[in-house]
Amino acid sequence: MKRDTCVIRQIRLNISDPDEFLKYIREVGGSNRVNIILFNADRMAGRAHAESAITHAFRAFMEGYAISNSVEMESLLYAAGSRQCQQGTGFGVHPGDNRVYLCICPGNTRVLKELQTIGVYCDEEDWESISEEKQALLRELFGITFEEIGVVGISRLQDLVLERVALLEVYR
Repeated sequence: MKRDTCVIRQIRLNISDPDEFLKYIREVGGSNRVNIILFNADRMAGRAHAESAITHAFRAFMEGYAISNSVEMESLLYAAGSRQCQQGTGFGVHPGDNRVYLCICPGNTRVLKELQTIGVYCDEEDWESISEEKQALLRELFGITFEEIGVVGISRLQDLVLERVALLEVYR
């Protein structure tokens, strides 16, 4: 599956029980024959980060070198730039208020409408700008040094994160 068959939306939702919520998401995905991937937007370097993680995850499954049992988990591992499931799950949803990149692969408007019935709503704010606080978090999460930033400039932070995502394929 190609990433361009996926629909990505910025959504907000409140989750009281992540396990129950994810069980529901898997049921919705299964009954509609789609993969539903949820990325914690507060740990992502923008939409391109979500797109890259999905692309790498689907490629890993198609080419037979995935390290997890599902495209959803594989996508979270790529988002985290890690082979460790615990780190990958940190890039998913959590209890409380969530800002999420909702990825439906392949795209399906019926699924989005179904999710809206449980309190999921689309957010049209600009999630692409990266605050100083988020810059610090991304540098910490991905081990990006001040020297690297000094060479390429802070405006290329997203590129450095995407490089870490791509490097996960090399480390397999």
